[in-house]
Amino acid sequence: MFTSDLIEKLNQHSTPFYYYDLDLLERNLQTLQEASQAYGYKVHYALKANVDERILQRIREYGFGADCVSGNEVRKALEVGFPASDIVFAGVGKTDQEIQFAIRNNIHSLNCESLQELEVINALSQQMNRVAPVSLRLNPGLDARTHQYITTGLEGNKFGISQVELESILKNLHQFTHINIIGLHFHIGSQITDLEVFRELCQVVNAIQEKFAAYPLQLSHLNLGGGLGIDYYHPDENPIPDYHAFFQVFQESLKPLPQQTIHFELGRAVVAQCGALISRVTYVKRGLNTRFVILDAGMTELIRPALYHGYHKIQNLTSSEPSRVYDVVGPVCESADFFGKGVELPETRRGDLIAIRSVGAYGQVMASRYNLRDPARVIYSDQI
Repeated sequence: MFTSDLIEKLNQHSTPFYYYDLDLLERNLQTLQEASQAYGYKVHYALKANVDERILQRIREYGFGADCVSGNEVRKALEVGFPASDIVFAGVGKTDQEIQFAIRNNIHSLNCESLQELEVINALSQQMNRVAPVSLRLNPGLDARTHQYITTGLEGNKFGISQVELESILKNLHQFTHINIIGLHFHIGSQITDLEVFRELCQVVNAIQEKFAAYPLQLSHLNLGGGLGIDYYHPDENPIPDYHAFFQVFQESLKPLPQQTIHFELGRAVVAQCGALISRVTYVKRGLNTRFVILDAGMTELIRPALYHGYHKIQNLTSSEPSRVYDVVGPVCESADFFGKGVELPETRRGDLIAIRSVGAYGQVMASRYNLRDPARVIYSDQI
């Protein structure tokens, strides 16, 4: 990603800032579009990964839908131009106002996550004299074999309708007079690199579909969620995920009904590799057994390492000296404010330019003003 010419241009800007490679984003979107169309699948981009306006516009231009987990994400998707008919809305804690907004705007589906939420949607739809399109998000009880904080498909997770609640829903379908149950929704976690996990999901979905056959429902679609991981360790060697291999698993293992369309919600895989956090070395500090590289970026710009020890490749862009081992940390008044420990870098000095890779997902979108730090700005590849 970083040629000598690009490094020279980046070095002229004050730090920290997020750098987005729009050409790489474009290649990713082209690859995803070709792969999804080859299998006849519909992709909804997960806005929670990144809501930068220019990135959203590029994604919309390729005809992808939007996957939202808050009312404001639904609003943002509509403002950017995603068709309402391509917007799905999940989340365990939708407020009445968010539900009403989604219904008024005729989105594709409210992905319902509990029996009580179903009752609330039904009551609100009745008040509005509407019938709300709903997909049931089911908890498949499946281990995604990823970090515990980004696993969402186990019984111990807060997400999705449990088997106990599902029984109550199916027994009382006649009560939901202002809801049209149009599909089933699943999402088992994030940063999944073992494709066999998705094959196991297909087997669970197939079994659940058989169970639903006894009920008077026209399930027009299956939403298998997202979760496809990226290569954080080798971002240059593997900048674009193998979407064909991902979709092939579902093509081989999923048994949809003849009328059903298949939907996915990909976020990280689409945007992560096109983004980098560019920072400058403020100090190099010698500890008893550790050398610290202290950056002007911190956990306020990228919280993943502090939140669940998420790995990001770190590069010194302006040094070619022999390497040393450092702990790379930020300036925030927290011991959790680090980007990597035991990181091998060329000998690093005050003023060196540092790139933290693969932050296009869950970087800028999770930024905070903690310690009253100024927000980091954004620079796009077509601006330099």
